[in-house]
Amino acid sequence: MRLRSLFTVCQKLNHCHANLIRNNGVARHFECMSIQPVRCMKIYTKTGDKGTSATFTGERRRKDDIVFEALGSTDELTSAIGLAKEYCKDAGHTFVDRLEEIQCVLQDVSSNIATPKSSARESHSALTDFSETYVTTLETWIDEYTQELPPLTNFILPSGGKSATSLHLARAICRRAERRVTTVVRAREMDKAPLIYLNRLSDTLFTMARLAAHREGQEERIYKRVYKEPT
Repeated sequence: MRLRSLFTVCQKLNHCHANLIRNNGVARHFECMSIQPVRCMKIYTKTGDKGTSATFTGERRRKDDIVFEALGSTDELTSAIGLAKEYCKDAGHTFVDRLEEIQCVLQDVSSNIATPKSSARESHSALTDFSETYVTTLETWIDEYTQELPPLTNFILPSGGKSATSLHLARAICRRAERRVTTVVRAREMDKAPLIYLNRLSDTLFTMARLAAHREGQEERIYKRVYKEPT
């Protein structure tokens, strides 16, 4: 019996004894005592049917509250980065792992947003504190990638292939998330560090977009004025 199957059996029985066939010549014995069946969490709870939702502190607010506007924009951002990450993975870019790291940090950003200072206890704040080290990491990446890129001499349009364009889209969504978080910060409901992170992240995504186009040999389209005033 495979190890995973063995634990599945143990989870389904309140009392069980199970023996695993010899592994590398050593007989292994597992004993599971009073293990309850695993409960599946439902996706829907119906608690938000009246147009409110709960923050991490337990406070219920309207779904169009500034906190949830900021959370929604941050969620859109990490989803856009996820899409960009898949395009970059297909293209063989080496910074894919860094995009996933950014997605993880954005979960920390969301935790900080979801902990309004007006209802947070010290225990809440301790769990959702945001490190300024994240900002320094982004700055290091920007400096590293910029050294590889040609100087920026024109306004560029979102272009340069699927990887680059999807990163430009994520950058634009990041700017919106930054605007929404600014409102929460001004209301003194969250820390400023996540706002600084989002500001630096938009620069990071812009630089990554240019890097993707450069490494793929794709052309970045530049802004040209379509209509000119007659002289």
